[in-house]
Amino acid sequence: MEKFNIVHRRKNTRSLKWDSLQAVFSTEDVLPMWVADMDFKAPEAVNDALLERVKHGIYGYTVIDDPIKDSIVNWASKRYNWDIAPEWLTFSSGVVTSLHAAVQAFTNRGDRILIQTPVYPPFYQVIQRHNRKIVKNSLIQTDNGYRINFNDFEQKLTTGVKAFILCSPHNPGGRVWTRNELEEMARLCMKHNVLIISDEIHADIVFPGHQHIPIASLSQEVSHHTVTCMSPTKTFNLAGLQVSYVVTENNSLRNHLNNQFQKQGDTMLNTMGITALEAAYNYGDKWVNNIVALLHEHQQYVTKTLEKYTNLKVMPIEGTYLLWIDCSALQMDHKDLERFMIEQAKVGLNSGYSYGEEGKSFMRMNIACPKATLEEGVKRIVQAVKNLSRI
Repeated sequence: MEKFNIVHRRKNTRSLKWDSLQAVFSTEDVLPMWVADMDFKAPEAVNDALLERVKHGIYGYTVIDDPIKDSIVNWASKRYNWDIAPEWLTFSSGVVTSLHAAVQAFTNRGDRILIQTPVYPPFYQVIQRHNRKIVKNSLIQTDNGYRINFNDFEQKLTTGVKAFILCSPHNPGGRVWTRNELEEMARLCMKHNVLIISDEIHADIVFPGHQHIPIASLSQEVSHHTVTCMSPTKTFNLAGLQVSYVVTENNSLRNHLNNQFQKQGDTMLNTMGITALEAAYNYGDKWVNNIVALLHEHQQYVTKTLEKYTNLKVMPIEGTYLLWIDCSALQMDHKDLERFMIEQAKVGLNSGYSYGEEGKSFMRMNIACPKATLEEGVKRIVQAVKNLSRI
């Protein structure tokens, strides 16, 4: 676990998180705790595999062979108790890329697509940029995290919704949906003939007492009604290698999706991406278990510290490495809240407003960093809030 406490210099490495501060926050003087990548090195097995591949020195066109597919099949089986077949897999450069393709493959201009808000900003974009219409099922905020308003969920499905984009585990709320919740969402979608497009990129970062259940694993009937988008990139800090896959049991749906990728010319992954995927899934179990334990400690530290020394509240999370911080006690509108965090706390967080109207009093914090970085970020926020009370 000690290796996760090493502070690695990431500036001047073309890091979006660290080298885009001026563009994102209009200043270099913030501690970046925003975009969802980690400040940890990838597992040694992954780096060793990449170095070994580099020794070969030739990077021609790449094929995805059976061992790569088998690594995914085995990972799904041992981590989620989900039996998938290699032929169900479609590959793409990223989950967001897959969401764009799915929206184009399975819906038409003007179609209505349901999302549960607040939610990851690209969900809005993949709907709007293809001239589809957003339908919102706002999540219910409680002291124990978000809950689903199923009456509203079904009512919205009856308005002509063609597809539902599920975020599981939920970003930014950190919910790991229970079997009962997943079964009810699936039942209602099948009842109203609404396709489920499930983004499950955070599936491996789940805290003790909770278990990620792929919605497609509930039954064969649900599986035939679902397209599942997954990737090792969040789990193993591989986002820059751009590798992901889609699991689709339904042959017709999978053929439509494959045709859409071919239309876009997105038919091949890069050599390093698939090398990293295979190594991560074959040898990454211990690393994942350690990182989840560390992130759980980080979540508890931030929650206790902010609630002890400030009037900010961290929504209880069950998975992901993203904290959803309720700043409503500061009584600021979203623009003032953003400025406060940047100018007073000098911490670069994600504005909750970008996740939807429901997030206007929240900020999202990335806790996948060494303890020293985390403590510095929390200290800055605590001091800035204390300074407010003195004004």
